[in-house]
Amino acid sequence: MTNPAALDVERIRADFPILTQTIRGKKLVFLDSAASAQKPRAVIDAMVNAMETQYANVHRGLHWMSERTTESFEGCRDAAAALMNARDRSEIVFTGNSTGAINLLAHSYGRGILKPGQAVLISGMEHHSNIVPWQLLREDRGIELRVAPVTDAGELDMAAFEALLQDAKVGLVAMTHMSNVLGTVTPAERIVQVAHAHGAKVMFDGSQAIVHRKVDVQALDCDFYVWTGHKLYGPTGIGVLWARRELLEAMPPFFGGGDMISSVTYEKSTWAEVPHKFEAGTPAILEGIGLKAAIDYVQAIGYDALAAHEASLTEHALARLATVPDLRIIGQAQDRGGVVSFVLGKAHAHDVATLLDRQGIAVRAGHHCAEPLMHRFGLDSTARASFGVYTTHAEIDALADGLVRVRDFFA
Repeated sequence: MTNPAALDVERIRADFPILTQTIRGKKLVFLDSAASAQKPRAVIDAMVNAMETQYANVHRGLHWMSERTTESFEGCRDAAAALMNARDRSEIVFTGNSTGAINLLAHSYGRGILKPGQAVLISGMEHHSNIVPWQLLREDRGIELRVAPVTDAGELDMAAFEALLQDAKVGLVAMTHMSNVLGTVTPAERIVQVAHAHGAKVMFDGSQAIVHRKVDVQALDCDFYVWTGHKLYGPTGIGVLWARRELLEAMPPFFGGGDMISSVTYEKSTWAEVPHKFEAGTPAILEGIGLKAAIDYVQAIGYDALAAHEASLTEHALARLATVPDLRIIGQAQDRGGVVSFVLGKAHAHDVATLLDRQGIAVRAGHHCAEPLMHRFGLDSTARASFGVYTTHAEIDALADGLVRVRDFFA
């Protein structure tokens, strides 16, 4: 099903059991996929089947259940490598989520490779997970933290970004590939070209982007890429750090313990080969099996179909929301994904979300773990609608109609 015209949303919705629910007597309209996506039956079944038929610990046992579960779990690494077009499966490190992946990078690359006096450069539209770890690194190691500003349209100011690289002190550029607030898709290829020209490595937070468009790390030519499973229709508790193998080999481990060692004596320990050097302890076994099922599900649909569906939804949402009196959309980027943040008159975002919820419509409200970006636009919060493979045009119409009723309530 790779032809965009062949995307049958109603058939896809049938794969998601949760969408059959009614909320307060109304059909559920779920528009909060950017926070965490719903799970298809294939993911649920894969995890339940593993628990019922084969569950054991991985990488250690010689009995058939351990071997079978290890094969199933490691199949997720193969699937993740294929999804991103990684050069080798050993470049895929499993973490708890994107936050865990960025913290691993801040510790192992930031403390192990970067030198005091160097800088990390982020953008003004980052999630807190791509701000706070670098602040901790600044306090601990004397690393400078620089921020490339965002334009009024919600796009990365490329001229300012390039200016911040001119002194060649930036050792790492760490930026979102797609904003979880504005929906802005950053010019990743250009960012990599400019950063590499000034001697900086590049990491992208792909938590949102990988859900909506094909990510090819070889084509991007970046150095690190992180994402989380629960936004890609998989379970919580598992994320991915992709990194060039030579960088992983140069980086010291983050956590110590079982499975990440080659040998241990009281005098010293030696490390396992990558990626296991960064995967201490029993991993998220069932979550890995579930994520493999989620990746297979997305791959079967095809990113061309996903991107076309999302583009149609986003275009429709922008047009419909423009008809709601007193509503203002935050961010007008030309290249954007299926995330739309807005304010409605003087109503607080939490009140807007609460009144929508009474109509069976689920959206997110708050600062979306991006307080500095809120401050950039003079706000403390917005409401946010975000779309998934199961979102329909009719649900966007329901949102627009619901917002008119909310507006009338406050009039």
